[in-house]
Amino acid sequence: MLAPENDTTIGLTVAGALTPAGLGGCVIELMDRGLVDFLISTGANLYHDLHYALNFSLHRGSPFLDDVELYEQGIIRIYDVLFPATVLLETDKYIRDFLVRARLEGPMSTADFHYRLGQDLLSRNPACAEYSVVARAAAAGVPIYTSSPGDSSIGMNIAYHELMNGGTLMIDPNQDVNEVCAIILAGKQNGCVILGGGSPKNFYLQGQPTLWEVYGIPKGGNDYFIQITTDQVVWGGLSGATPAEAVSWGKVNPGVLPDTVVAYCDSTIAFPLFCEYAVGSANGRRTRRELVHKREALVADLLRQAKAAGAEKPIGDQPAELDRHR
Repeated sequence: MLAPENDTTIGLTVAGALTPAGLGGCVIELMDRGLVDFLISTGANLYHDLHYALNFSLHRGSPFLDDVELYEQGIIRIYDVLFPATVLLETDKYIRDFLVRARLEGPMSTADFHYRLGQDLLSRNPACAEYSVVARAAAAGVPIYTSSPGDSSIGMNIAYHELMNGGTLMIDPNQDVNEVCAIILAGKQNGCVILGGGSPKNFYLQGQPTLWEVYGIPKGGNDYFIQITTDQVVWGGLSGATPAEAVSWGKVNPGVLPDTVVAYCDSTIAFPLFCEYAVGSANGRRTRRELVHKREALVADLLRQAKAAGAEKPIGDQPAELDRHR
């Protein structure tokens, strides 16, 4: 992926509680060095990243504590990470205050929302770019997408803003889908690094089928595929789905299948080692693409190519053989 002659657009997907576990620093280093061009994350990882941006402390504990006792003491547990419930309340307050100050209105992609949120964090405390993924992404021009924006405390507070303040801000998943597809389409080659799996994994990989299946633009599938997961294929879930299965969907280029990599390991162990290798390699720094500023132009090119491919053709015009299978 990092070889200059391959000119690979690299997407990183993040599932699981990785920012509370302290892995945000790895992501920041990759973004800063231009080794990650865009990010797809669960909303929870971005929400808990805000704790660091706002200078709150998270503490190492144990997964074997009495959770009823923790509840009575007002302590939140994420496996072995502990913090007082006031951290949630203060982070929620910041998000709600930001929504009022920023006066965001109308539909926008999650990348646009997170960019503006990151800019606000930087304006309050420029130093937070050293330890906040959201802030650093805004500084580095890296777009951050969330595949399920309502499934986190950020989305919960946006819902509050609409109900209580009459806000018109609407997170538009259609814009997310089209922006990610446009980024993939514009890439000379495409590569993914997948931590865990889940919704972020699919949201990245569905870009290739969206291009050929919906827009009529055959891109050919991802050229590089690396996944770190603890989920096994035998359970039939997406997190354990193999790159071979992804080939059948057109998500991975069949020709690169022998070189795809799945490491069955805890991401909190494997990802820091992976980052150390990438940073220390001969190509450990690239010119940042700053795609957050190029999204509008890329989507316009997607529209142009889709129209040229005849994507506006009605479903009824499809071959009869395809219609029978449908």
